[in-house]
Amino acid sequence: MLAAAALSGVVDEVVVLDRDDLPAGPEHRKGLPQGRHAHLLMAGGLAAMEDLVPGGGVRERLLAAGAREIPLGSGMLALTSEGWLRRWRHDGPRMLSCTRALLDWTVRDAVLAHTRTEVRRAGAVGLVGDAERVRGVRIAAAGPGAADGGPREETELAADFVVDASGRGSRVVTWLEEIGVTDVRTRSVDCGLVNATRVYRTPAGAEQFPLTIVQADPYRSLPGRSGMVLPIEQDRWMVSLAGTRGGGEPPADPDGFLAYALALPSPLVGRLASGAEPLTDVHISRSTSNVRRYLEKTARWPEGFVALGDAVATFNPAYGQGMSVAALGARMLAGQVRRGGPHAPGLARRVQRGNARWVDAAWAAAVGQDVWYPDTRGARPTAADRLTTAYSRRLTRAATGSHRAAAALWDVTSLRTGPERLFRPRTLLDVACGPLLPPLSGPPLTASERKILGELDRAGAEAGQTAAKR
Repeated sequence: MLAAAALSGVVDEVVVLDRDDLPAGPEHRKGLPQGRHAHLLMAGGLAAMEDLVPGGGVRERLLAAGAREIPLGSGMLALTSEGWLRRWRHDGPRMLSCTRALLDWTVRDAVLAHTRTEVRRAGAVGLVGDAERVRGVRIAAAGPGAADGGPREETELAADFVVDASGRGSRVVTWLEEIGVTDVRTRSVDCGLVNATRVYRTPAGAEQFPLTIVQADPYRSLPGRSGMVLPIEQDRWMVSLAGTRGGGEPPADPDGFLAYALALPSPLVGRLASGAEPLTDVHISRSTSNVRRYLEKTARWPEGFVALGDAVATFNPAYGQGMSVAALGARMLAGQVRRGGPHAPGLARRVQRGNARWVDAAWAAAVGQDVWYPDTRGARPTAADRLTTAYSRRLTRAATGSHRAAAALWDVTSLRTGPERLFRPRTLLDVACGPLLPPLSGPPLTASERKILGELDRAGAEAGQTAAKR
């Protein structure tokens, strides 16, 4: 939808093909990646969305529907591999938390209301054209015997410009091979992460409790384990646990789910969940690997075709950057087509290469940590990884007690700036000096938050006693 918004101002007609029967409201659908699990929309991604849909009011629409705006500097409790982050007086960048379904519907509704975009229920199965230019797509419609595995009828949809934004399941490499582009290099790094998520009703009085994250520690030569409590719309908490292969995977049964959360390096996530009322079963997802398609490095690239978002690269969702990278790629496309029009020579190649800046930054952040888990497939730490990790850990350690170091970390993780922000002279000095304040011995809770946590502990204990009697 954001790619459609990017193109709509410079062409006569934009058609979006989607295999799903799109719901009329914020409801889960099959095609939403990690749709039942935690998502965070970083400040850089939200800014890109606002730029792409002027007048659409994406932020205002999301907040009106119940999404929460969370300042990174003061609005979350976060335990990192280097200790608890402090909560500062300065808010820093803000991220939005809500269900993936609400974000999907809000963006689609805003784009359709403010652009000339049509959505058709259909699936593309290939490109029309050759290695010099793409001229449309092939569409597969269900034939008479399709339900029984029979042949499908194919038609062609002509287009001056084609964008593949079909996500993690994209067949862009195969499609390119079919038209003569055969040198796409791919890479996969898979730590075997399993996500387990359950939604709870937010306990009365805890509506403003901070977003809570216990991050995995990739540097202990043990499977990673993490958890978070994410406030979402309709006064609910999304409790999401994640663990890597080799013994870190969270279980799907409710009792095991809660026990896993309580056994994390800090029991805070489990304590919050134990005192809240569950509203759903535990949902499990295993489609979490990092996959990179180096489309920008091919010897030649067809005019009239661009791939964006997960069609280019997918990231371990634990790092929360995939949606923002997709939005930034769409904004890159918008800037290029506004300057030269969709037929400008070399436009597609420039967009593909420009998009790689944000993809590379997110890839480095995700893979740079995933390679350290003992059973990761597809990569082991290199000398460069060791050097980068040493600096990253020193930065994170400094951020636990230095506001300036924390601000640099926020700017990069929120995708407001690229990773070059971390190597400015002042940031290098902050990293060299380390934390200016002593490490925290526990989560930086306010007095009212400690009171809420105590009440939830009592509620959890009472619920456990009732279950034992039964």
